[in-house]
Amino acid sequence: MQTETVQSGLFTRLAEIGRQRATQDGRPETLYDRHGVLVVRVGDVVVKAHQADREHGSPLLARIALAEALPDLVVGALGPPLTVDGRTVTLSAFGEPVDPAGKLPWEEGARLLAALHAVPVPADAPPWGRPTRVARLVSRLQDGSAADAVRRAFTTLPAWIRGEEKEPEERARCLIHGDWHLGQMVRAPDGRWRLIDIEDLGAGDPAWDLARPAALYSGGVLPPRDWERFLGAYRETGGPAVPAQGDPWTALDVPARSLAIQIAATCVISAGREGRPLDGAEQAMVDACVRISAAGDAA
Repeated sequence: MQTETVQSGLFTRLAEIGRQRATQDGRPETLYDRHGVLVVRVGDVVVKAHQADREHGSPLLARIALAEALPDLVVGALGPPLTVDGRTVTLSAFGEPVDPAGKLPWEEGARLLAALHAVPVPADAPPWGRPTRVARLVSRLQDGSAADAVRRAFTTLPAWIRGEEKEPEERARCLIHGDWHLGQMVRAPDGRWRLIDIEDLGAGDPAWDLARPAALYSGGVLPPRDWERFLGAYRETGGPAVPAQGDPWTALDVPARSLAIQIAATCVISAGREGRPLDGAEQAMVDACVRISAAGDAA
């Protein structure tokens, strides 16, 4: 297929860039190839071709500068971005990703987020701007009962998330990662965990960094024990996204609903593209959308 040929050519170019920058030998390997993103590792260097429709230019440069100022928390870029075949490309140091077969580092992730959220927000920090993604994905849904369930849930979200009103002032303004999940963590050579993927790094409500695990927990995909490990460690570290005690959902309801709908939309789109039925976890997220619709508008 033409797309496969284009992607193969891009892989070759990214691999060559990696060879030029790597200080360790290594056969080029694909780390990630989904949703318009291609990530290639060569030795101790990672080369990433970003999504073509993501915001780049000066906003990305601002995020790169912000990450550079947080070396204990974030794996920054190795220099300014490049343009390869019309795509924005960045390089970073390789870190060992989370092993899905091992004990998942929920506590470590929570502490890392709490530490990021505690960093004073620079006056020139870019806004994170993440909620627009859910509207973009819902707009791509085709016909079908699962897609209809996701669309109905989407109508319960506040108008600013649906793109119909200006975003209100955040309840809290912190430095946030903006797209956190366990795949956004790597273990650096010093043995400590760091955050990766800085396309959404910026100032925003820290509750959004807890939104994905909260959505997976509410959808029955993330086991309660794992959610309790994550939330407990975040609270113990003094994370500001949720109250130190009491009901965390007063802060998490809207972000968790939004991410549940976003995840479900992604699942439905992927299954349709691949011509297959939804698997168990994917169906669980669509079922969560049905419950969201039944619950009514989010506060």
